Amino acid sequence: MKLSELLCTDRIGLSCELFPPKEGAKLENAAEIVRKTCALRPDYISVTCGAGGTTQGFTAELAKESLACGVPALAHLTCVGATREQIRKTLAQLRAAGVENILALRGDLPQGAENPTPVFSHACDLMDEIQAFGGFCIGGACYPLGHPDAVNAEEDIAYLKLKMEHGCSFFTTQLFFDNSVYYHFLYRLLAKGVTVPIVAGIMPVTSLSQLRRTEQLSGTPIPRRFAALAERFGDNPRAMRQAGIMYATEQIIDLYANGVNHVHLYTMNRPDIAREIFANLSEIFVPEETAHETAV
Repeated sequence: MKLSELLCTDRIGLSCELFPPKEGAKLENAAEIVRKTCALRPDYISVTCGAGGTTQGFTAELAKESLACGVPALAHLTCVGATREQIRKTLAQLRAAGVENILALRGDLPQGAENPTPVFSHACDLMDEIQAFGGFCIGGACYPLGHPDAVNAEEDIAYLKLKMEHGCSFFTTQLFFDNSVYYHFLYRLLAKGVTVPIVAGIMPVTSLSQLRRTEQLSGTPIPRRFAALAERFGDNPRAMRQAGIMYATEQIIDLYANGVNHVHLYTMNRPDIAREIFANLSEIFVPEETAHETAV
């Protein structure tokens, strides 16, 4: 299924993101994580790739595993440092695996590496290549607080609109902990004519170390309410885990209540955490086939 069809419905949706291993020896363990996550019946599973396109072959393998479980797959594809031939080869591999959806990203080079073949300078260049190859639904990434490389918010939104004009059918946001940031972002996008679905990205943070790492790597501000939660429960791993799951669940429910239909869960390869969130939403998010059975 192409996600452009799924994301244009009014049905409440929930998807999950996983990342592949860095080593092939760990691929079976990652495949088992995919199977456990698929058992929750998310709308689709998104599979990332490493910096500079490393682990891209594993991305295709895990996407194929998701499809084998009956769950649509969204494969990440980065273009920085890649040649046109490499991109076309990867697209052929993804097509052979049955993948119909690609999240097109510029990406980052591995630390210390240089871009020897600047064929693709921006995600828009990659989107053009994917469109020329044909047969894929294309998604992109967006940042509610603005892309780190953007001069200002206006430039960032103008570039998102350009991506839309280059074939991007939907965007998935970077994680955020304050829903008001997402709502304000939506208003700015609509005012500038960005009309494709904007999937809200939510990450359950279940430990103090994870919170600190997330803040450092993503630069996402931590709202006072969540900071207080971490201060109170951070020294108690079980309490922090429970509180983090509840915080993410409350974020998701608030998004649904305010008309946001599609939420993407950054699972960090933790199907146990995802399972608890799905259980908290059991009467709110109903997998599509279950909804059909109930209707009948």
